[in-house]
Amino acid sequence: MRINIFHVKELLFLLITVSLFAALLLFSESQRTQLDAIQKTGVLRVATRNTSTTYYQDNNGQPTGFEYELAKAFADYLGVELELIVPDSFGEIFTLIKNRSAHIGAAGLSITEARKKNFRFSPAYAYSTPTLIYRVTQGKPAPKTLSNLKGKTVKIIANSSHSELLKTLQQQHDFLKWQETSNSSVTELLEEVYEQKLDYTISDDLVFDAQKSYFPGLKKSIVLSKPEPVAWILVKQNDQSLQRALRRFFARPSTQELLVTLKKKYLTRQTRLGYVDIQTFRKDLKTRFCKLEQYFMMAEQETGIDWRLLASIGYQESHWKPDAVSPTGVKGIMMLTQAAAKEVDVKDRTDPIQSVLGGARYLEKVMSKIPKRIEGENRLWFSLASYNVGYGHLEDARILTSRAGKNPDLWEDVKQFLPLLTQRKYYSTVRHGYARGYEPVLYVKNIRNYFDLLDWELQKARIEAAKPPLKPAENEGEIFMSGGSTDSAVKDVVETIPSTL
Repeated sequence: MRINIFHVKELLFLLITVSLFAALLLFSESQRTQLDAIQKTGVLRVATRNTSTTYYQDNNGQPTGFEYELAKAFADYLGVELELIVPDSFGEIFTLIKNRSAHIGAAGLSITEARKKNFRFSPAYAYSTPTLIYRVTQGKPAPKTLSNLKGKTVKIIANSSHSELLKTLQQQHDFLKWQETSNSSVTELLEEVYEQKLDYTISDDLVFDAQKSYFPGLKKSIVLSKPEPVAWILVKQNDQSLQRALRRFFARPSTQELLVTLKKKYLTRQTRLGYVDIQTFRKDLKTRFCKLEQYFMMAEQETGIDWRLLASIGYQESHWKPDAVSPTGVKGIMMLTQAAAKEVDVKDRTDPIQSVLGGARYLEKVMSKIPKRIEGENRLWFSLASYNVGYGHLEDARILTSRAGKNPDLWEDVKQFLPLLTQRKYYSTVRHGYARGYEPVLYVKNIRNYFDLLDWELQKARIEAAKPPLKPAENEGEIFMSGGSTDSAVKDVVETIPSTL
């Protein structure tokens, strides 16, 4: 049998070429970086937590939160989709990174010496100081030194930087004892201190300052260490391509501007919760309300909703500032979102009459969703809560209320369960998930307070208007409401607001 030598050479050449191509392909695959892999798959996986300062869904069911918005910006920078992984416990974030199930851990994580041994980090985007939190209680002095913790109940998050810190402090203060929890959030621990189930907890001041208005009476006490940098964590490996991309991302002026916006939006929010500032209310009543009163009355004529309630909502939302703009982008006296404004045909949210009438129409729509069997004040408070947090989250709270054997049609019962929507063991069992459930409770409380203040001032005005006219030389009182009704003929009479407020 004769073999064609030419064909053999051709075959050998082909085999050598294929082998070289395969070797080059294997070499190329082995040289692909983590960043290359992310961009090839088109997905960035980020592990985070469901909290008010990291990630949650807003009242329209849209994802939001400090870490979410920052991670979304980084994913957009890479040209990939963002995939969030929300583990059951805080400690699982580190496991997900070690196992490479997530590329980044983003949950307000401090850079500590122990973590440096196992992880790499993004550039720091904030600094926070671990601080002891206590509740102001009559007869109990504030803790001032670590010795004040003897015999007290202290609880912290397991696997947190605070756990590392206490273990270090314990080497010099062997009396230190504490409990660790894997299932609670910082918000839940703050609530336990507020309800006096705990003596103390530890919170980064950055996180506490973002939530303290929800827990009047909670205060910062002992600073436990110097400020710590806060950053994202990555797996520790030779390939540093993702870390280099993060350095470039954080160095961009647009990212630095975004960080300023996000800190203002999520970490330094000023809420009007707790105590009513009576003097500010009186001043605003004289200087701002006179220009808006007629619009609230027009809105009542159109919708049938008490104008005093609408005015109270407007004060809670914006302090009656027509050009008010929040960090989240809502605008105007009634602080309407773009979606809500479109729904009620408002073209210019900063136009006072459009804002007031639009807010009244939107509240009317919200009220129409409340079951008809719920009447009177309960219907009103439910509507306000829904206006604030969204109807879906309100329904979730009513479901939790019913499960507990309470009345889901009574606001006094439901308001006890709305805050539970911050806790995973509750929000994971209902349809719409996590919500900042403290907000609608305090929102309703504030509006009720403002309503009472406004009604009291109107009563004083009626009394003053019924008095015989003063002589010209004596008539120096400033009229601060317009219109021809008895309610509008109001003068500034300086009297004491009832202590019940």
